[in-house]
Amino acid sequence: MAHVETAKPLSGLLNGLAQRVYYKNSDVTEELLRNEFYPEVSRDEFKALHEKMRGLLKAIAAADMDPAQLEAFLTAQTRRQGGGGVSADQAAALTRFWKSQRGQVRESLLAGSRWEPSLRGLTWRVDLQAASRGGAAPSGPVALMELELGGTGQDSEFVCLEFDEGKVTQVLKEMADIQRSVDGLVHSTQSF
Repeated sequence: MAHVETAKPLSGLLNGLAQRVYYKNSDVTEELLRNEFYPEVSRDEFKALHEKMRGLLKAIAAADMDPAQLEAFLTAQTRRQGGGGVSADQAAALTRFWKSQRGQVRESLLAGSRWEPSLRGLTWRVDLQAASRGGAAPSGPVALMELELGGTGQDSEFVCLEFDEGKVTQVLKEMADIQRSVDGLVHSTQSF
């Protein structure tokens, strides 16, 4: 497979894989990458290279490897016997690619793990009603909360909530219950 290891085609393949896997560019297909960068290589040989590079990129990205981790990982890969390892040229291409694309790949993975729409902002206040002219007693404090919600690339949407004292107490109790549940999960996973 020595003839498929030149730097330019391999860099193109890695960038194409990133476009498809991390940047969700559906126009980039396996066939397009083969025709563009490795037209002289058989389909089977290209498929093997494509899958190997895709798997390596996924491992590197999933671990969000820093330069030292990447070097150790690729050194181990170059020492593997048989078809599972990488050549020094492939390791160098992967290093160059990761150095230039790590931030963008990381952002893409983070964006894909966020719930949409997300909470962009929160403002709140407590209003106290004064006695009215008719002598009616004030009804008690009212908490007003405004949530700013929005998805990536979308305008914000605002939701206004109004709580009386009983509802505020109920919300605080439910939040305390959630916190206890989260704490219990954290403590149980830390005991492993």
